[in-house]
Amino acid sequence: MLSASPFACAQGAGSEAAEGALPEIQVFTDKAATRSYRQSSSSGATRTDTPLREVPQSVRVMGAQQIEDLGALRLADTVDFVSGIARLNDFGGTWDNFGIRGFSSTDMGFLVNGFPGSRGYNPPRDTATVERFEFLKGPASAIYGSSEPGGTINIVTKKPEFTSRNVADLSIGSRGLRRTTFDSTGPLTQNLAYRLNLMAEEGDSRSNLLHNKRSLIAPAFAWVIDSSTILNYEGEFLRANTPLDRGVINVRGVLGTLPRDRVLNEPADGNMTLTSNTHQLTLDRTLSDTWRARFGASYKESTFSGNYTEATSLATDNRTLNRQATWRQLPSRDTSFQAELEGKLKTGGIEHTLLFGAEASSLWMNTEILRSANYPIDIYDPIYGKPAPALTSRTSSSDEQQRVKALFVQDQLSLSPQWKLLAGLRWDQYDQNLQNRVANTDISQRQSALSPRAGVTYLPNAWSSLYLSAGKSFRANNGTDINGRAFDPQHSTAYEAGWKIQTDDDRLGANFAVFDIAKTNVLTASDVPGYSVAAGEVKSSGFEADVYGQIDTHWRLSGNFAWTDARVTKDKTLAAGTRLSNIPQFSAGLLAIREDALANGSRYGVGGGVNYVGNRSGNTGDTYSLPAYTIVKLLSYWQVSKSVRLSLDVHNLFNRNYYTSSWNALYVTPGAERSVVARIKVDL
Repeated sequence: MLSASPFACAQGAGSEAAEGALPEIQVFTDKAATRSYRQSSSSGATRTDTPLREVPQSVRVMGAQQIEDLGALRLADTVDFVSGIARLNDFGGTWDNFGIRGFSSTDMGFLVNGFPGSRGYNPPRDTATVERFEFLKGPASAIYGSSEPGGTINIVTKKPEFTSRNVADLSIGSRGLRRTTFDSTGPLTQNLAYRLNLMAEEGDSRSNLLHNKRSLIAPAFAWVIDSSTILNYEGEFLRANTPLDRGVINVRGVLGTLPRDRVLNEPADGNMTLTSNTHQLTLDRTLSDTWRARFGASYKESTFSGNYTEATSLATDNRTLNRQATWRQLPSRDTSFQAELEGKLKTGGIEHTLLFGAEASSLWMNTEILRSANYPIDIYDPIYGKPAPALTSRTSSSDEQQRVKALFVQDQLSLSPQWKLLAGLRWDQYDQNLQNRVANTDISQRQSALSPRAGVTYLPNAWSSLYLSAGKSFRANNGTDINGRAFDPQHSTAYEAGWKIQTDDDRLGANFAVFDIAKTNVLTASDVPGYSVAAGEVKSSGFEADVYGQIDTHWRLSGNFAWTDARVTKDKTLAAGTRLSNIPQFSAGLLAIREDALANGSRYGVGGGVNYVGNRSGNTGDTYSLPAYTIVKLLSYWQVSKSVRLSLDVHNLFNRNYYTSSWNALYVTPGAERSVVARIKVDL
């Protein structure tokens, strides 16, 4: 739904410019410009093809080159190099969860090609099918509906092309990592192109007692029906067998008492089984030189099931950990429909880009959880394999249905070459039904909201722009509190100002932004595992800076810095000023790669990355802290020929002990130890 052109994949479909022939679409080749980290446009920010320098919003686009340089296997491997993004509770490594400007990115925090991508239960996002990540800062409710005010991540997947290409990739690394991918694209007929991405991976996580397996199949087809119409289908079928690894524990307020590879569940539990099967269908139709229509549908089924032994409390001797055997089954189904009409017109010398849209969606989620009575383990001398009590306690059993209808309109006004305005408004009607079989309740609610946004951009010259923006967001809270009551919806107001600059050749750019966000009825992690609390009102304000691109023909650079002050401002149980958990006040990252040519014409690149994450609150009550950390990675590659690339990366070079996030004192996620990954990529 968010392609800049409906024929972006149709390169080579027609070579003649005669009337009735399909247009020839130009694509970038492997030149220095394509190796830059600088991206000048993103349709995700406005759902239109608008240069980023004109958008009154901080947007950071991470393209294929930077993803490859990082050796990123997951979305989580990229976020350290974008300002203002923190790692939150990832439920034992089984899903993605990040804090953008202080607020969680679950539910509508992720989009895939403009469709909801993270509602329900979904495995961590793999990069095998990803063309680029678009980090859209600030509220997006005016065009995407119910979402967090901190920001949204739009994931743009690889599209079919009419130029044949086949790429195989093999990675081998520490802890038994074995990963292979295959990316194939090309024409099937003059008007039909395909793309097929395959991935298989296995290896240990932080302990050789914890083993992971993942596989993915992603077919895609593009049918150019005529010179004005294209139909796209994309499928993605992901299966993961992974442990629900809740990490280590905080003993007497001290982290590091236990080694980071200590396992406190039962290895015999086996892995959780996660599946995600997604279908997307879009139709783009050019109606005239100035008007076009888009229609789209998305359907996704996800499952999350398996056994796990969970910590419940630490005894007063500070070595006996009480645990419960637990079984979970969490299926979900997510269906979405979208329709858009985009047009350009002039009124009194003012140019308008108008966008009208309608959406409807339905989300169903089921939760079934069984638990046993407590049984212990010695955290300093664990003995595994003791018989667990029977699963006799049904702690969760519910069905939740959400239905959304929405209409939105947006106008981008070009008052002059220097002044640009943006105004948008979206109406959402949200219906929720929640049947809680444990509490014997059946709760239904209907909410509606108007979400406006407005912004102005001033372009004083060819290399810079200044902007101001404001927006409101609405987000329906999923689930119920510990007493089985539905949460009230959240409302937010956000203000942002920024400065964007770029070099004359458009290879190097920078974003600087300040923001202020106030939010009511926000959900934060409860100290009772498995539940959330509404913290009343919270506020987040801060400053962000991103610099990215190509300095010259040799150097690629990405730098980021953020100061974020995210705190509770009003609550019945939490003190005003309490920090939001896992959000550092200061964070920064730097990635630099130097590329040069050898005498035989091949290329090589060497460089590295440094990440700093400041001190963070470790739980909802801010009663203990996660220490600050700095980690270093080394990156290198040798482009042997046009078709062969070898790379060798070292992550956590100095083997630092650090902690990425925490749910509470019993669930603290340690960072990965030093690892080495070797990779060969062959263009067949």
